[in-house]
Amino acid sequence: MARIVVVGAGVGGLASAARLATTGHEVTVFEQGDTVGGKLGRYVHDSPAGPFHFDTGPSLLTLPQVLHDLFEDTGAKLDEYLDLVPLDPIVRHVFPHGGPTLDSCADPAEFATRIGAAFGDRAAADWQRLWRRAERVWTASERDILRRRVDSPRDLAALAWRLGDLAAIGPGRTLRGLGRTHLSDPRLRMLLDRYATYTGADPRRAPAALVAVPYAELTFGGWYLRGGLGTLADALLTRCLDLGVVVRTGARVTRIDAAGGRVHGVRLAGQAAPVPADVVVANVDALTVYRDLLPSPRRLAGLTDRSLAGFVLLLGVRGDSGLAHHTVFFPGDYDAEFDAVFGAPGRGVRARPAPDPTVFVTVADDEMVRPAGHEAWFVLVNAARHGTAAGAVDWRRPGLAEAYADHVLDVLAARGTDVRDRLVFREIRTPADLDSATGAPGGAIYGTAGGLLRPPNRGPVHGLWLVGGSSHPGGGLPMVTLSAQIVADEIGPAW
Repeated sequence: MARIVVVGAGVGGLASAARLATTGHEVTVFEQGDTVGGKLGRYVHDSPAGPFHFDTGPSLLTLPQVLHDLFEDTGAKLDEYLDLVPLDPIVRHVFPHGGPTLDSCADPAEFATRIGAAFGDRAAADWQRLWRRAERVWTASERDILRRRVDSPRDLAALAWRLGDLAAIGPGRTLRGLGRTHLSDPRLRMLLDRYATYTGADPRRAPAALVAVPYAELTFGGWYLRGGLGTLADALLTRCLDLGVVVRTGARVTRIDAAGGRVHGVRLAGQAAPVPADVVVANVDALTVYRDLLPSPRRLAGLTDRSLAGFVLLLGVRGDSGLAHHTVFFPGDYDAEFDAVFGAPGRGVRARPAPDPTVFVTVADDEMVRPAGHEAWFVLVNAARHGTAAGAVDWRRPGLAEAYADHVLDVLAARGTDVRDRLVFREIRTPADLDSATGAPGGAIYGTAGGLLRPPNRGPVHGLWLVGGSSHPGGGLPMVTLSAQIVADEIGPAW
């Protein structure tokens, strides 16, 4: 039996702890915050009308089988803890300059029919051709990458790829390039580009292999958890406690002790004595691990800081908007938005709040999260990370957040959804707030290593492992949960 310390009680940390406890290890989780869940955050606003409940992190659950597997592997049933609600539409897409909207769904044939009705037969045929390619990419990725350790690009190169898989994956191609090759309708290209943001990346630089992301969502479906996605954190915590895991909140790990090429434990803020451990599982951003907890210049040098953050409004709204659970309002110029969000430091172009941003609105039709006659709106806008460098924005600059919140509401009004006269309240969450609350550097939503290949799960010293969105296989609830499975399988059982 190994003494295992898990640093961070996000989904990756709790899933790892549950799996490792199931196999007989002694597991302790240290979480710097007062609650568990990490980026799977929650917030309650009390008003005279009643409480409004918000998910402040992920708003969509995909690949639910990954969670089913987690609970079954740890001796439980998912439906004993959580109430999964399938969404149709998964997302309603509202494009610029008017015209038809497009509702996505988990039936590929039906989605193609909806595309044909909205944009014509050629657009539907284009999408079906892209879909056949996406299926090959997903199958190869799921088989060879998502459920196994990948320590370096050499591991990918050593895989016995089928020639057809390589052709579909398109090494060296971008997601933007893939859309231009396969999709004649600019609105479908815009829809495809958006999936790069699921990994925190710019579609003009993101690898074409990310076409597997929409395939997974639109094949296996999008889901909501009744009561909010934050209920997943409660379920995972309960599972851990039932399995004997010790979970300590308000306990900040300041350093990982590793002498002689192996871990020996961790140091906690305000505690002189180290906490011994045979294994450390870090569920914090890889940048934080290799910059602060276990300084590793070689590992640090490979991490990118060009990863997407988010500007969030939490709105209490009177009345019924008629919006879908998820609605995306696209801008007139998507490239201008990405130029603003990511900047171009090499050309002397600073990042800035996007003047014409994509606006993503989540409105759950769930009586558990809002008072009768009201709606709880989660509004997300792509944003530059927090900081003072050319590729970042100082979101703590006085007046900036309030002014940009006004602007986002004006943008929504210009796109036909005006709630300014129906607001009960509004609250703002900037990338700086996410940085402070979760330790995500700069407020990066999906980890600082945006893109396809993430830092490996195996650390540079024996006994150190990384889980979470900034490590392999990537960001998003299912990928984070798979990273926990990979690490637990590699550590192995206590017997």
